[in-house]
Amino acid sequence: MKKEFLTEEHILFQSSIREFLKSEVTPYHSQWEKEGIVPREIWKKAGEQGFLAISVPEKYGGLGITDFRYNSILIEESAASGASGLGFVLHNDVALPYFERYCTEEQKERWLPKMISGEIITALAMTEAGGGSDLANIKTTAKLEGDHFIVNGSKTFITNGILSDLVIVAVKTDSKAGAKGISLLVLERGMEGFDRGRNLEKIGLKAQDTAELFFNNVKVPKENLLGEEGKGFKYMMENLPQERLVLAVAAMGVIEETLRYTIEYCKERKAFGQSIGSFQNSRFKFAEMQTEAEIGRVFVDEMIRLLNDKKLSPEKAAMAKYWTTDLQLKVVDQCLQLHGGYGYMLEYRVARDYIDSRVQTIYGGTNEIMKEIIGRSMGF
Repeated sequence: MKKEFLTEEHILFQSSIREFLKSEVTPYHSQWEKEGIVPREIWKKAGEQGFLAISVPEKYGGLGITDFRYNSILIEESAASGASGLGFVLHNDVALPYFERYCTEEQKERWLPKMISGEIITALAMTEAGGGSDLANIKTTAKLEGDHFIVNGSKTFITNGILSDLVIVAVKTDSKAGAKGISLLVLERGMEGFDRGRNLEKIGLKAQDTAELFFNNVKVPKENLLGEEGKGFKYMMENLPQERLVLAVAAMGVIEETLRYTIEYCKERKAFGQSIGSFQNSRFKFAEMQTEAEIGRVFVDEMIRLLNDKKLSPEKAAMAKYWTTDLQLKVVDQCLQLHGGYGYMLEYRVARDYIDSRVQTIYGGTNEIMKEIIGRSMGF
């Protein structure tokens, strides 16, 4: 975010995040990428520092900070540091709002304190093998029998899928009611019939555990229903604008950091007796990227302001998500090109940013779906 958008308290929080990433994450991230997962201990350390679920009210042990600028600082700094394995953003900004908005008081007391401490890690399970963006046609079912729901089905591409202790699962409680037949259930680690498949092998985000989840006659207490039965699709639609803004904020973190270190590289790297950056082609590329980064920054900061004011519309969030993530791919690709052959080597940061960035235009709703949302809002 632009400095004029931040207070002194924001800047202090930013400094603490940077120090945490520098000391606790960056030195170990390459090893976590080899292992395909981050250790649970890093979650507890983040909880001790007050970086998890900061918006939760103080009576549950949280900080009660509802200013999304703080969340955005954590998102941007994590993205800029290359800490792509951390699932904090999914926990804080995608899953947590469901718990805050739709949980009963009993559920909040049971789950929120440990979500703040990092003892409980959360995940959101919507996507199925048959389709990702078409949420209305999910196949996982939950049939009420007595005081339990019996859940059958599967989900895939679930971030925090291996580590998660609580998973919000979108299910069909009424298979004949379409979108109005969808409900949200919270499944807990250890429930009989709830199995995790393999940690999926991806081209990027190597340290982030992304898994398949399987449900075979899982007995879920009625007390684990999130909100009201039949309103799951409505809840998901209400939360998607923030989820998509999260991706835009992360995109800006990567764009700005990739530009920064590529400019440094091109000033130092020589060819034909002069720095790479001094060639006209390089200057023009940097001019274009810097201009687009500036446009993206102004737009995303405005979207953060709208979210804080509870005025962020689905179409504005879709605009932010599609445009910034498209720009992220463009900028990282051009910066890799400016690194020459070294850009193709994984020991260089730009190569890792290149492969980690590719998924940005896919998850959270593909960018094609974002354009569909925007087009429909225009009356087409």
